[in-house]
Amino acid sequence: MSTRHRSLAAALASVLLAAALSAVVLLRPGAPGLVPAKADANPGNRDVIVHLFQWPWASIANECTTVLGPKGFGAVQVSPPQEHVVLGGQGYPWWQDYQPVSYQLVSRRGDRAAFANMVAACHNAGVKIYVDAVINHMAGGASTGTGSAGSTYSHYNYPGIYQNQDFHHCGRNGNDDIVAWGDRWEVQNCELVDLSDLATESSYVRGKITAYLNDLVSLGVDGFRVDAAKHLPVADLQAILGGVSGSPYVFHEVIEDSAFPPGEYAGIGDVTEFRYGDVVGNAFRDANLSNLNNLASQMALSSGDAVNFIDNHDTQRNGRARLTYKNGQTHALAAAFSLVYPYGTPQLMSSFTFSDNEAGPPASNGVTSQVSCGSGWECEHRKTVVANLVGFHNAVNGTGVANWASPSASRIAFGRGSVGFAAFNRDGAAWSTTFSTGLPAGVYCNVATGDFTAGVCAGSTVTVNGSGQATVTVAANSALAIYTGALVGSSPSPTGPPSPTPSGTACTTVSVTLASDTTTTSGQNVFVAGSIAQLGSWNTANAVAMSGTAYPLWRVTVNLPAGTSFEYKYIKKDGSGNVTWEGIANRARTVPTGVCAVTYTEAWNVPGGSTPSPSASPSPSPTGSTCASIAAAFSVNATTTWGQNVFVVGSIPALGSWSAANAVALSSAAYPLWTATINLPTGTTFAYKYLKKDAAGTVTWESDPNRTRTTPTTPCTATYPDTWR
Repeated sequence: MSTRHRSLAAALASVLLAAALSAVVLLRPGAPGLVPAKADANPGNRDVIVHLFQWPWASIANECTTVLGPKGFGAVQVSPPQEHVVLGGQGYPWWQDYQPVSYQLVSRRGDRAAFANMVAACHNAGVKIYVDAVINHMAGGASTGTGSAGSTYSHYNYPGIYQNQDFHHCGRNGNDDIVAWGDRWEVQNCELVDLSDLATESSYVRGKITAYLNDLVSLGVDGFRVDAAKHLPVADLQAILGGVSGSPYVFHEVIEDSAFPPGEYAGIGDVTEFRYGDVVGNAFRDANLSNLNNLASQMALSSGDAVNFIDNHDTQRNGRARLTYKNGQTHALAAAFSLVYPYGTPQLMSSFTFSDNEAGPPASNGVTSQVSCGSGWECEHRKTVVANLVGFHNAVNGTGVANWASPSASRIAFGRGSVGFAAFNRDGAAWSTTFSTGLPAGVYCNVATGDFTAGVCAGSTVTVNGSGQATVTVAANSALAIYTGALVGSSPSPTGPPSPTPSGTACTTVSVTLASDTTTTSGQNVFVAGSIAQLGSWNTANAVAMSGTAYPLWRVTVNLPAGTSFEYKYIKKDGSGNVTWEGIANRARTVPTGVCAVTYTEAWNVPGGSTPSPSASPSPSPTGSTCASIAAAFSVNATTTWGQNVFVVGSIPALGSWSAANAVALSSAAYPLWTATINLPTGTTFAYKYLKKDAAGTVTWESDPNRTRTTPTTPCTATYPDTWR
């Protein structure tokens, strides 16, 4: 390499990065030479891919469990897992992982056992694993030595796998390298910057590659990103992938040019759409968003064939990316848009920080360090405006764009059917206006600014009226996103009380909506089972199925007689009929009187648990002994005026010791019922009242006398239903 006009490192930075090819393909087993059957990118509504670039296996396992599963991500693209060259003399650059030495699963990110543990952990969290598959070539001539698993090798000799005859030796340009990038034969039969190019037309080579992919499938891998796909003819890919077991999802990396239109590979899978980062990246960088409603017409691929991304590990380094993590909030907003607007399968980038384009990830002696976001790991996918919009994306799956508005080039807003609504403001000033959202009336959590958990919004809220309109201020360089899966409560009447029924009398039957924020694994669905006939009388076979269209929020509405008291729990069932109960005491409710509808928004408590006793009392504590504290469920039926919220305050420290400033806030998720569960000491008599506070801090107490309760010593729960007086 010393006699060549550029080093391998420079070549990888300028050519491999500039000419890298990516595509995703979903294939079924088939005979070599036949086009495998193509299915949807991701069955169901969880299709968002996050590329955890260079993350070690143990860190990915933890991320799936703690972040990706709960947020609704569909899959992780992981870096190449096979044995690779080790280039300590060059500082262990990132691209050493793209020079395979063998198909042993030992890399700087972990060994085979760690990889298998990662796959299992992610599957348990409902997240798929897609492997970055380097199958076009092996190592470069300058990298001869010992690989990450201890294998010795040379440019065309990989003991037990490949020898000289298994590679292309095109010899066209005084060497074997590609020079004429517009020459199809040369691109597919010569070497990419001196990397030993596999003769993929050989049945022996095809068999070795297929065996590698099948080994990964045997460990649970769900799909592949085919690296440098245009360097392999479509027929070779058909033969290789057609022999892979099962139906893995595959996408191909293909940068379009005159010789290789990316649509050529769409017949055998999905394809990376590099134009997406150009168009959307430019729009957000230049604050010129108004033409994004014509996005599909600006792409090379149809939506059903495309994997979209703002940036990837190549474009970050070769200068093509219009935006990267270094652009901060602007990059985050562009990524959020990719989750909200309907085009392609979204892929998000999660980077390690770098100033040297060839630098490897945070490491010690070449072994990648475990991920700690902010310590060399950027973790763009965790930003609120990105992570929370994955749930939005899942909920609006299958809906079209509605109510598009763009009063200026830097501002856009649009709905997704009657399920979601989003707005993006790249202006330097706040945007205050009234939007036509197309959503049902209610109070929604703006998930672009805060988490929505168990009916409680940590960010700002948006009130939509009966005409679907909302008056909102979107801050400068920020976004708004609301959807039916993040409904905080119904829109209260400005005069306070709800409208009466046509006859002026209370309803005898109440529409009770139960909503559970619950993550599931593949094949699982959520049901509710309870103590009354309408909820199956504790018989799991008769449990009421819930809808997951707003995943991870599952909903069902049942009609129950007013005043009925009942107990219930949420359960999960898989395709084999296995049942998983919540691991908490029975939930208890009394259907209110005086209203015709009520919503209870809750969260799955603890995975696992045992079948509850079909009794009239809550389940006892696991030991049956006296509880250290009890979970007291306070609820008060109280109407409010605009801006008011309801709190509970009382004589003990847990209830603020009669200080209005320390009163405990109640949730309006089931308005006009305000609820909160508070841990209180057992065997304690206390006094309490409810109060209302408005935005100005004005406090309104309910009338005398004080309410009094005594907490039990067992069971470990208590329910205190009240009506404002």
